[in-house]
Amino acid sequence: MTSYGKRYLLFLIILLGALSAFGPFVTDFYLPVMPSMASLFSTSASMVQLGLAASMVGLAVGQLIFGPLSDKWGRRPVLLASMALFSLAAFVSLFSPNIQFFNVCRFLQGLGGAGGIVLSRSIATDCWSGRELAKSITIISAINGVAPVAAPVIGGFTGQFTGWKGIFIILLVIGVSLFVMSLLFRESFPIEKRISGSWKMVAHSFLRLFRHRYFNIYLAVYGFGYCVLFGYLSSASFIVQDHFGFNEIQFSLVFALNAFGSIIGSVLALKFKEMKNAAFFAMSGIFISAGMQFLFSFISDSFWIYESFTFLILLFLGFMYPSVTSLTMEEGKEAVGSASAILGTVGYLSGGLISPLVGFGDIYFTSAIVVFICSVGGLAFGFIAWRRISVCSEKGNY
Repeated sequence: MTSYGKRYLLFLIILLGALSAFGPFVTDFYLPVMPSMASLFSTSASMVQLGLAASMVGLAVGQLIFGPLSDKWGRRPVLLASMALFSLAAFVSLFSPNIQFFNVCRFLQGLGGAGGIVLSRSIATDCWSGRELAKSITIISAINGVAPVAAPVIGGFTGQFTGWKGIFIILLVIGVSLFVMSLLFRESFPIEKRISGSWKMVAHSFLRLFRHRYFNIYLAVYGFGYCVLFGYLSSASFIVQDHFGFNEIQFSLVFALNAFGSIIGSVLALKFKEMKNAAFFAMSGIFISAGMQFLFSFISDSFWIYESFTFLILLFLGFMYPSVTSLTMEEGKEAVGSASAILGTVGYLSGGLISPLVGFGDIYFTSAIVVFICSVGGLAFGFIAWRRISVCSEKGNY
């Protein structure tokens, strides 16, 4: 990438940060209006939560499609196709006659948004490696971290005055804007590096990653981390608004504060000399914070106790994302698009499976139990990753 000027590199970082932010915008933007949507569509809270799950399944499945496609056809054409699909799905969702139709649109939005997420990691890995890759992912994470702060705040204010349709009009504008920005993107994956031959070769390259021990260890850490994240995301609006009695705007501000903690964590992750240490530190912090939240949920019904431990969980999740992402992508360099696809799919599929579980029983207690159990799994694999020296550590004290 040294052949490109500083202006283009700045554009590239902004574009990759915006593309990676698709996940938070697709999932977080309408969180403040989820309780009111249940009334508007005359349906249950679980059916509205199913829309969140549908978008996460779309984000998972879409990465499995767009990642391998980009290894064969290049990043740019796949990026343009995914942005077009997202924009179309956002437009059609505005005319949803019922919750079932809306949830199908949410799946398609997730499917299109997945292209931006999977390619943001693939393009970064095309352009950088080692600690430079970790730095670029941290910068992208910081930009990405603005999305969870901005999305619910904008969503809360927008939903207060325009209802859910105003939120999805903004999503449509974002999709079209990123499609236009993608037209300016220069292909980062040269033809000679692409997977040639039949689709069987693409599948073989994809499946070969699952035989890589360290790739799978980091993948497990990432998956459990995302289980924790989406356990929080899918329950937060119901706990803060229904359980503690806050309104949509107040919830948005609380959510923004927690997201800011995640930004702080992602920036501080670079203070670690080795990313595997940052990953273990992150999962240890999540385990302790989730454990304390689980314990206090049965002792106290205080919002401030709930919020304090939630903030810490998001802070340590901020440490997890750049460290585990860069480690996993380094291990999967033989097929970058496929590695990024698997990584993203595991994250969002984990979230899609966890989200409905927090709705059973009293969501205040159930979410604390689910998040704690997931943190135990994350710590276990984080410990394995910390104890073993990975291939990329041997190469460069990474």
